[in-house]
Amino acid sequence: MATIGTIIATASLALAACGGVPGERVDQIGTTEQAAVATNSLTSNSLTSNSLTSNALTSNSLTSNALTSNSLTSNSLTYNALHDPNARELLSYIVSCALPGNESIAITVQGTTYEYDGQIGLAPEWGEPNGRCGNACKEWVSACLLARLDYLGVTREISVRGDIPALQVSPQEAAAYTFREATYFGNVFDAPMPQRRYACLSPGQTEIPRVCGPTLRGCAVDVDASCDRVCGAPRPDGSFPNCRAGDGDRGDPGYHGSITVFLKP
Repeated sequence: MATIGTIIATASLALAACGGVPGERVDQIGTTEQAAVATNSLTSNSLTSNSLTSNALTSNSLTSNALTSNSLTSNSLTYNALHDPNARELLSYIVSCALPGNESIAITVQGTTYEYDGQIGLAPEWGEPNGRCGNACKEWVSACLLARLDYLGVTREISVRGDIPALQVSPQEAAAYTFREATYFGNVFDAPMPQRRYACLSPGQTEIPRVCGPTLRGCAVDVDASCDRVCGAPRPDGSFPNCRAGDGDRGDPGYHGSITVFLKP
């Protein structure tokens, strides 16, 4: 079960040797400790330019089935997508966002076994037998993926907060991570529509260098407004809930699964 509290997700992108069939390698992404924050280093290209989420059939195959080793490898569309290293990187973050720390999945592609650990536990139901990723799951996992993008692909610690028990913040974390960066929301799964990748700026901010680099122009996420304009009132932990795309008009789509990132000052 996911712990109610904060989670430190120490993600390692290095290949780690493990037991198993001789000659196989295990790419183990992520170990979980009870502590403070999540790490990020998901590259924009791995999210925006691979067949795991951008292809309509593969996307539907992924979210309509359980996030388990058997489901991933038994479906030919999903399995073929995982031949792409970018797709495997994305899968590692999907698993770490969705599943709790006591769960993991392993896949073998062309003789190499890759193992990915759950970490944050935003959608544990997806990893259950006959599980699937419904609308709420898609929103929370999408927001988590967007929050963990990094313009340079550098691993950094971030405090991820939102209106869900898995993201409850501790007093120690709140005291250490006081700079509110931005809020992320959207849906990267629902093909054939283009991925919906959004962020809003924390009040008073004009840039998101960690995710967008030196300018908002060409950023992997669409940044249109300040969070105090497009989201509900901030929660006690400083996170903005129920954010809307665009300029926040009632006709713009809203997302309950909104995640606000705090950094150390």
